Amino acid sequence: MQLGLGLPISNPRLLTDWALRAESRGFDTLALLDRLVYHNPEPLIALSVLAGATSRIRLQTEVLLGPLRATALLAKQIATLDVMSGGRFTLGIGIGTREDDYAAASTPFATRGRLLETQLTELRQIWHGDSCRGATIGPRPATRTGPPILIGAFAPAALQRVARHGDGLLCAAPLSWADKLVRTVHDEWTAAGRNGRPRIVCQVNVALGEAVGPARAAISAYYGRGDWGVPISDPNELVDTVAAYRAFGADELVLYCYADDPSQVDDLAGVLGLT
Repeated sequence: MQLGLGLPISNPRLLTDWALRAESRGFDTLALLDRLVYHNPEPLIALSVLAGATSRIRLQTEVLLGPLRATALLAKQIATLDVMSGGRFTLGIGIGTREDDYAAASTPFATRGRLLETQLTELRQIWHGDSCRGATIGPRPATRTGPPILIGAFAPAALQRVARHGDGLLCAAPLSWADKLVRTVHDEWTAAGRNGRPRIVCQVNVALGEAVGPARAAISAYYGRGDWGVPISDPNELVDTVAAYRAFGADELVLYCYADDPSQVDDLAGVLGLT
């Protein structure tokens, strides 16, 4: 099982330090969340900067709110990031649940699922080189079919979307109810006649040592309540949690860090025995 780091969002100027430490300590992925009505950095721009600062580690959105963006321009932005990073980008995409993001973008909230369905089809067509409304949009991505697509999903319609359009599932649910989501995705994958198996990427919030207090405050501010997303802060619990996700069959576990001190990277790597 691979291990990724979910980057903090409060101080974008520190993210290059996070990226360099994560790559040197053996983490596999840098992930960044997406909101519009919040003070987080725009993920595609931020990950582009980090792509230029690194050479090995993968770059992933979790999840990009696709319907907030014009599809043709989004396809071009993603293809540019993918090709200039040497094919290191993975598109994690979804619809989100915050109505204020959609209001600020003048995008209908109620039809966001249908908008994403259309968008995913058109993204693949554009990356394949097909005409989009009479025009061909480049550059071509690093691979012919475009970067891997992971879809964040909880609802049945969204889980079906993984089999129709995605390469895997971004599962933000705790292990206590992730199994049902993953089994549904596998069933839909088989019913759709897809070969192979969907990639399963899971997430947990973490913070160690002096980062615990700032992380809890940042998570509370982000969710608007203090009882959601409480980070794992005990080293032994973290080791056990990683082992549990490995036994569960996750392909990757992304450890989300909301406190912005880059020394968390070294602390986490030490606890997990990374180089």
